[in-house]
Amino acid sequence: MTAVQRPTAGEPAPPTWARRPANLAKAVTAELVQRIVRGDYPADSVLPAEHALCATFSVSRTVVREAVKVLQEKGLVQIRQGSGTTVQPSASWNMLDELVLAATIDEDETLGVLDDLVVTRRLLESDMANAAARVADQATLDRLRELVDRMDELVDDQESYHEHDRTFHDTVMRASGNRIARAVVRSLESQVINTASYMGRTDRSLCVASNRGHRRICERIAAHDPEGAAEAMFAHITEAWLVRRGAKGDPDRLAR
Repeated sequence: MTAVQRPTAGEPAPPTWARRPANLAKAVTAELVQRIVRGDYPADSVLPAEHALCATFSVSRTVVREAVKVLQEKGLVQIRQGSGTTVQPSASWNMLDELVLAATIDEDETLGVLDDLVVTRRLLESDMANAAARVADQATLDRLRELVDRMDELVDDQESYHEHDRTFHDTVMRASGNRIARAVVRSLESQVINTASYMGRTDRSLCVASNRGHRRICERIAAHDPEGAAEAMFAHITEAWLVRRGAKGDPDRLAR
């Protein structure tokens, strides 16, 4: 069942649902997030009134109110009694929110958002590699060597290679003992790991080059060289992203 198309003049058309969603509030929230991020409702504008949103989505006021409340929790709007619901500037958005981050990536042709994500990941993982080099025990070192050796055997199986790649990075993060930094990196990665714009090229030669970076990180951690481990992680994440990204975007964004 599709949503009944009764938009007010000048409003974006209703979403075309193949079937009416089981959870209407979630569906309306997701659609409104996309519209705000896309600029259909620009910053400082007032979101359409309840009755207009009800007509657009063919839902009740209760559903609209629940969706708008969630938008406020995500930092996309501010509800003010008597003056409507105001769309907030992007600086107020919760970029760690799954819907907000996904919509922002979808709308960003420059890959600037993914550049920022990589820079954030690079900063946190470099610090965790530094810590891992200081505190890693023999079991951790053995595990890292095992993973690196196994990835050399998996360069023709990209799916398995990337599974081991993620395990390698997670082993370093766990060894660091920094649970907060690990949680942030894992949250960011989980939201973009299956997007084509983040994964980019994944052929055999890239896996071979990527694992050389892993091996350098492993060697520096095994040598208990904190600065060397951090530098190796920094270089590995930067180089891997530049190759995956290709000619798109501005490479100077990573020069920081």
